[in-house]
Amino acid sequence: MSPLEELRHSTAHVMGAAILRLFPDTLLDIGPPTANGFYYDVTGSHRFSPEDFPAIEETMRAIVAEDQQFIRKEIGREQALDYFQSRGQAFKVGRLADIPEGETITFFQNGEFTDLCAGTHLKSTGQIGAFKLQSIAGSYHRGDETQPQLQRIYGTAFFHSSELEDHLIKLEQAALRDHRKLGQQLKLYRIDPTIGSGLPLLLPKGAIIRNELEKLIAEKLFDYGYDSVHSPHIGSIDLYKTSGHYPYYADSMYEPIHIDDRQFLLKPMNCPMHIQAYTVEPRSYRDLPQRYAEFGTVYRMEQSGELSGLVRVRGFTQDDGHIFCTADQLKDEFKNCLSLVQEVMAVFDLKTKCRVSLRDPENRNKYAGGDELWNPAERCIIEVVKELGLEHTTGLGEAAFYGPKLDFMALDALGRSWQLGTIQVDFSLPERFSLEYTGKDNCPHRPVMIHRAVFGSIERFMGLLIEHFAGDFPLWLAPEQIRILPISDGQSEMAAELHSRCKKLRVRAAIDGSKDPIGAKIRRAQLDKTPLMLILGRREAEAGCVSVRSRSHGDEGFIGINDFFTALPTRLAR
Repeated sequence: MSPLEELRHSTAHVMGAAILRLFPDTLLDIGPPTANGFYYDVTGSHRFSPEDFPAIEETMRAIVAEDQQFIRKEIGREQALDYFQSRGQAFKVGRLADIPEGETITFFQNGEFTDLCAGTHLKSTGQIGAFKLQSIAGSYHRGDETQPQLQRIYGTAFFHSSELEDHLIKLEQAALRDHRKLGQQLKLYRIDPTIGSGLPLLLPKGAIIRNELEKLIAEKLFDYGYDSVHSPHIGSIDLYKTSGHYPYYADSMYEPIHIDDRQFLLKPMNCPMHIQAYTVEPRSYRDLPQRYAEFGTVYRMEQSGELSGLVRVRGFTQDDGHIFCTADQLKDEFKNCLSLVQEVMAVFDLKTKCRVSLRDPENRNKYAGGDELWNPAERCIIEVVKELGLEHTTGLGEAAFYGPKLDFMALDALGRSWQLGTIQVDFSLPERFSLEYTGKDNCPHRPVMIHRAVFGSIERFMGLLIEHFAGDFPLWLAPEQIRILPISDGQSEMAAELHSRCKKLRVRAAIDGSKDPIGAKIRRAQLDKTPLMLILGRREAEAGCVSVRSRSHGDEGFIGINDFFTALPTRLAR
């Protein structure tokens, strides 16, 4: 663990100790560190609420002041079982059973609190700096809806109080940008329990944003020489057994569908389908590279406790692409994929970080294929990153089961990191499907496969954009681009003419024809985050002008109507 993870892991133990001091009959499940803090899953006779936080935090501060040592103890299975059974900690008994026979069982003790834990921790509670409990959410034991429901108490911790203060300020800013709240406020999408958890319904305004994103990618794909394909939403389970996705990812797939004595799966990924497009006819080296692209909807059985708005869902659309090329073409094709990602991110002024995701050298059994398939794939990514001088980190064990990859994390307006697109080099699936092309030597050869996605998931990327722009989308992307505001009924005819001109230019415009004062109309347009307002009064109508008001610059003054429409295409450019 990193030092910050150790701090937060240690603080989770202190929170567990504090809860048991205050509420001794509480049952504890797990209390891990997270990317932004820590949590503990608990249940018992006391129903926790934020009103309990001050008392828990005060007790935590007392435990920190006691400077309790974190003591690691190796313990026998029977002794460990007796310890938790005697205290009625049923969830800990179940977690103990998860540890394979022969594997070391370790307890960590600080003061009177002992937990089943592999570590690591700080030396003592006195090293814990600033912390704060933040929220409570419902969760299920093991993330399974059929298991008991628990309460998940979230907190965060830092070494210094100034770091905590900065973090809390960012959280306040993030709350204002929360795509779940803005999505509802701006009527972009809906998560409806009558449809199902994790299955977002894009409303008309949200659908506009998605359509614009797809249009952007489609234009780029044309420039980069991709052919579009469309694959079905279900496929034979045999297809995914051949690819190896089943059983590697069986836990995240929906149960098979039985049709005519065959088993089918809701499509969990698109790549096996695109492989079938490649095999439709014999291939020569002259035919390569073959580049296929699809906005393909896939379905994953995400745990209910992990679902979140648009960014963690059960049905989502990938801007998926697969390239089949020769080994000699691999590096150039990989660089083209990288260029595509960089061009698209630049449209949104998103900076990206890269991670080279490789095999875990200590656990190669979890990956398909041997060194002869993996070494050239890993070498290609490493060489490209070095040649282009890309800043990157390396993630051992982060590779897909079939190949290494270059993952992209976008940094939003608050500097938060979002996992997005990926470029993966795959020598394994062509082998599993016996793909071939005829080389210059007139002999059969295996193509190399590149998997790539720019957005990753369109839904997740929409969630990022909502928060990145705080709902204030650039003009080209805004669901409603122009709001026409007549001051009185006397300008209604002119407002209709302006609306008609917008429509002919395929500009998304609306008229606020209400009887409200113009100030109220402007405020409403601002709340709806409409980028441009055209204000029409008697003075404007007589002069053949409009008063332009933009969200970014405020009052832009008088402008002739023809001049406004002449300049509009420039304003609409990405």
